[in-house]
Order: sequence, then C-alpha cells, then structure tokens
Amino acid sequence: MLKKHGVKKGDRVAVYLPMIAELPVVMLACARIGAIHMVVFGGFSAEALKSRIDNCGAKVLICANKGHRGGKTTPSKTNADVALSGETTVEKVIVVKRVDGDVPMTEGRDVWYHDEMAAADITADCPPAPVDAEHPLFILYTSGSTGTPKGVLHSTGGYLLYVHDTLKYVFNLHDDDIHFCTADIGWVTGHSYIVYGPLACGATSILFEGLPTYPEPDRFWQSSRSTTPPPSIRPRPSSAALSARATSGPRSTRWRPCASWVRSASRSTPTAGSGTTRMSARAASRCATRGGRPRPAAS
Repeated sequence: MLKKHGVKKGDRVAVYLPMIAELPVVMLACARIGAIHMVVFGGFSAEALKSRIDNCGAKVLICANKGHRGGKTTPSKTNADVALSGETTVEKVIVVKRVDGDVPMTEGRDVWYHDEMAAADITADCPPAPVDAEHPLFILYTSGSTGTPKGVLHSTGGYLLYVHDTLKYVFNLHDDDIHFCTADIGWVTGHSYIVYGPLACGATSILFEGLPTYPEPDRFWQSSRSTTPPPSIRPRPSSAALSARATSGPRSTRWRPCASWVRSASRSTPTAGSGTTRMSARAASRCATRGGRPRPAAS
C-alpha cells in the first residue's frame, strides 16, 4: 500500500499514531520496503509534529483520526492538518480510524487506511527490499527539552543486532516468552523493546494503549496478570501506581519503588556467579537504604 502511494527505498514516512496495532505494522512495512520511518509520539503537539516532518523531509504521513489517552481523546488528525498547513514535503496522508466520528479530509491528499488496505490491487505479495547493514532503518528525534530536537539516525544491521542481543542475553528472552515493555513506541525504548527486539527474538510482545493508572491504578497489574504468566518477564509498575499502592492496602502489600532492583526471567535454577537472577551488592544496598523490598524470584 505504501508502494502504491509512491514510497520507495530511502523515502521518509512520518508516523503519528497512538499505541495501536497499526503503529508496529506501519513500522515493519517501512522496514520491509527499505523506507525510513520517523515516529512522533502521539501526545506531541502540531508544532512538534511539523518541525520533525519538515526536518526529515517526510513524503507520507500516517496518523489516526483521533486517539484515546486515559479518559481523553487526542485530536490526531486536527494536529496533523495544522502541521501540514503551508509549505510541506508531505504528499499523502493516510488516516487510521481509531475513534468513531468524522474528521476533515483533504481531497486528493487524505485517504482512509482501511479503504486503502482493502483495495483490490493490494496483495500480500511484497518481497523484502535488500539493503546494506548501514542503510537507515529509522529516524527518531530527541524530545527537545534541552534545545532544538535532533534527529538520530539508526542503521539497519547494527541496531537490529543490538536490540536482538540485549533481549536474548540480558533479558534472557526465549521465543515462547511473552514480553511486556511499557514504554511508548514514540520513544526509542518502545522501538527497541516493543517492536524490533522481541520480534527479532521470536517472542510475543504486548502493546499497551492508554495510561497504566486509567481507569484505576490497578489497570497496569490487571494487564500484567492476564497476559504474562511466569516465568515471563514482568514489568515494574508506574510511579503513580506505586504511590497509590504505597499509601493504601494492608502493610504486607505495600512497597516502595527501587530503581536498582533487577530481576531476570531465567528458566534455570540460578547458581552462584551466574548473573542471571542475582541482585548486585550495590543494588541490594540501595534497596535497603531506600526502603525497597525486592519481590521474590519466579518459581
């Protein structure tokens, strides 16, 4: 579908989507044909989107009509229209329908994702484009909190090898594990440990839309328990969820966050010096001084 709209190897595709399945689908589609994706966090403003599109010279923008974030609806398409006002490099806007309701569509430029995917001339036959190891895979911009956002270019071979090996050897991830990374794909952590890393290792990856504290602070744990049986990797709760838990409930269930706490999902029984499920002396000391209480290892 991207090729149908003129996207070629080396072209840039801007992606402005909430945490929905179409987001990794679009990223992987770009990678398959050698296009370079540039994901913008779905909560960013129209001005932030515009500066990134203009800087990288994106040819196509893929956005949602609207998005969900907690109890609010984000105006994705409205922001996109503002970002593309005036001079722009974007030739086509592909809109994913996430929320019911109409949004303005510019004739000749805007098309619906579901209509384009269902077109008669779209098939599953799309051979991967061969690229060099140093071919750009994606551009991701810094947040801009310390100055003008800077686009960081990640190459195909080195980046994929790194995220594959860190998950395989640091997280001890197996191809029948379920992996839950709670970052947003709009950041590099989400690129690496929601999309490319787990899939390169053959594992199942969980995509979490919304906020971990909505509609209640236990939303995060509900998702973890319902989808992640042991011995899969389990995430730490958000700071907001921890704060709620630290001030309520029986004393036996209260615990404070400790950033140094590390746990592996190793299937094997840990042995001295194996480095698989051990907490370093420094981490243990920090947990003790901060009042943290490590959870027991998986059985």
